[in-house]
Amino acid sequence: MPTTQLHAHDLEPSLVSAETYVTRRRPTYIDAPALLGLMLVLLTLIPARYIVSGMTDLARPGLIVGFCFFAWWLVARFSPRLVMPGPQPMRWALLFFFVSLMLSYAAGYSRGLTSMEANGADRMMLYFCVFGGALLAAADGIPNWFRLRGLLKVLVGCATVVAVIALVQYTTQIDLTTYLTVPGLEAKGWTPTYEARGDGIRVASTTTHYIELAAFLVTCLPFAVHFALFGDRRGGRMLATVSSVLILGGVLTTISRTGMLALGVVIATLFLAWTWRMRYNLLAVGAILAAMLAAASPGLFRTLTRLFEDPANNPAFTVRQERYPLAFHYIAERPWLGRGTGTWIAPQYQIMDNQWLDTLLMNGIVGASAMAALHLTGIVLAVLAWRRAARREDRHLAAALVATQVMAILVAGTFDSLSFMTYATTMGLTLGLCGTVWRLTHPARTVRTSTTRWFLDGAKTPPRTTSAAGKGAIGRAPQQPAAGAAS
Repeated sequence: MPTTQLHAHDLEPSLVSAETYVTRRRPTYIDAPALLGLMLVLLTLIPARYIVSGMTDLARPGLIVGFCFFAWWLVARFSPRLVMPGPQPMRWALLFFFVSLMLSYAAGYSRGLTSMEANGADRMMLYFCVFGGALLAAADGIPNWFRLRGLLKVLVGCATVVAVIALVQYTTQIDLTTYLTVPGLEAKGWTPTYEARGDGIRVASTTTHYIELAAFLVTCLPFAVHFALFGDRRGGRMLATVSSVLILGGVLTTISRTGMLALGVVIATLFLAWTWRMRYNLLAVGAILAAMLAAASPGLFRTLTRLFEDPANNPAFTVRQERYPLAFHYIAERPWLGRGTGTWIAPQYQIMDNQWLDTLLMNGIVGASAMAALHLTGIVLAVLAWRRAARREDRHLAAALVATQVMAILVAGTFDSLSFMTYATTMGLTLGLCGTVWRLTHPARTVRTSTTRWFLDGAKTPPRTTSAAGKGAIGRAPQQPAAGAAS
């Protein structure tokens, strides 16, 4: 499905102050999209067990870049010349989430913490700075659709490499992650091994766990499908189609109920955005792939189709249910703010395998509400972008972002999702992208722009019409800002 490479809004000059215009296609070299791409490469292509020597597990190179994003954003907010003009609802949703975390953090220390709990609380607060840094950099820092597509292509490329490593592990039992070492990094923590399940084995590729691998790959799959349908060139669409198949294969190698549930949710959400022709074509492709899997690996196919059989006697369901009475006993003791952010630690307490229960335990009703509000804000913003967008490509991209958040809400009930940082950071990035598409489809040009206020200080006179991109549109600006301009 061919599309134009240039987006009209990328070339549209944007009014950022009285008598001042700027184009969204201004040259940029090292900025938020470039550094977000670097973060994704470091986060996904370096195995999760490798950290900076002598530091904690938060010292993964990708997480360090994410923390720098958070510091960068805070410094920008303290300088009026660097602040982004225009509203951004994701900032307020994240602020509500952070306030709930800090209140629970304080409540935990007020009740008294063991050394292990105190370390866990500090570690979790530091990680949420990484999470917030990825979200804010994406929501505020991506200047146009062209850079947004470029970042998503990096995400799909990284997911494809991760999936290929998983497929090699599954088919040959050769662990390619042992060769992905970087000087200055050391291995720390648990190294996932091959785990038998049914007639197959589970693999984790560069992530920490099989379930995390499944959730991460399914999060990336909608964007691979997006480029397969709306790529700029035929070769790019074919390459994206191959990436989609490889990522789907990587999901299957995890033999994960979470992965299959997430896959179903994503397909069901995207189904609403597809035309009937797309639906028929993609369902036909899915049927062909299922037949090929059944022929190539009957044992894996049988295992995948039996994952949800007999839940009353399936340990995957019954073990989780046995933990619920204990969880609700602790929740009833401290219902509003919980026991403290990051204080429910696996060696000391039971693993819940349910992020919603973990959040209720640690952050109470306030924290769980804030977490739900974060996802719901992302969904609402992406749905608004879906409705506003004039191009089918933009509507499909917004639908893909809606799918990632619906999926995140549901799979949080199947594993402790915020404890696995490759997936959690990617999920934070997609939340920020929900804010990006909301901003890029906003009817007010001053909201769509990502120009910071430093541009205003030296701009006293309007630019002349000299560039080809703005010819016939820039000219002399009106004396007053356009309606909807941010102060």
